[in-house]
Amino acid sequence: MVHYVKCPVCNSENIHPQLSAKDHTVSQAVFSIWHCNDCTARFTQDAPDQSFITAYYASEDYISHSDTKKGLVNSLYHRVRKYTLHAKCRLVIRESGLQKGEVLDMGCGTGAFLHTMREAGWGVTGMEPDQQAREKAGELYNITPLDPEKLYELKPASFHAITLWHVLEHVHDLKGYLQQMSVLLAPGGKLFIAVPNYTSYDSFVYRENWAAYDVPRHLYHFSPESLKRLLSTLSDSSFRADSPLQLLTTRPMWFDSFYVSLLSEKYRNGKGHFIRACWNGLISNLKALGNREKCSSVIYVVGVKK
Repeated sequence: MVHYVKCPVCNSENIHPQLSAKDHTVSQAVFSIWHCNDCTARFTQDAPDQSFITAYYASEDYISHSDTKKGLVNSLYHRVRKYTLHAKCRLVIRESGLQKGEVLDMGCGTGAFLHTMREAGWGVTGMEPDQQAREKAGELYNITPLDPEKLYELKPASFHAITLWHVLEHVHDLKGYLQQMSVLLAPGGKLFIAVPNYTSYDSFVYRENWAAYDVPRHLYHFSPESLKRLLSTLSDSSFRADSPLQLLTTRPMWFDSFYVSLLSEKYRNGKGHFIRACWNGLISNLKALGNREKCSSVIYVVGVKK
């Protein structure tokens, strides 16, 4: 297990237990979530290490690996996904300034986003730790994702866009992972990081039952402040200090509040409540209209400073 005595984002010792959350997907075990008073990051304390975490993804309900349509929430997820995939594609094209290029999708799951990018004319490379998901990507889209062990074998400066759609919160080597992303970006390339935001209204409503805590698979629980602090820490002497990663802009993910609220209702009362979940998702988005960094999930568009 991984036990922290310092914050994994800012290395502060000013950390303390914040709440406990249950793994509703696989083990039904309860995990402690700690909070850093300095950078406001949260993290799952005593989470399984990289050797044992795989067992916590072994569920047909884990949609990014199984592509399941079983159940109301997963069925709705698939209905919305077609729109969001094209929205992500448009975002990559707009922010990269390129109609065609090379994209690396980390944690690509069953390959749906890579398929969308390939249809748009991009060259695609995916990485996915789960063998079942890699096989599914081949069956569905004739895409062959690489094992993440190949990450450090990729050619430097070879990708115009690197995407991490709800991936960074799963990565054990948090800073090393981001450092390698910088190495792999071509000049002018962009990094797209989408993560849940525990400062959102839906997180406040559901508290320990907030589905986006997703312990122990989610090792970290970011606020916008902590994600920005994480990027700023990568400009130290161990990194490319002449060209650190810098945040360029943020974008909201409006559908996530509804998806997370639907799951959270199920976790809270065992049955779910469709209307209440949709209402809470709507209120969460309304509260984020004036500040996109209050959205249930936020996309951070990152570049390499010249």
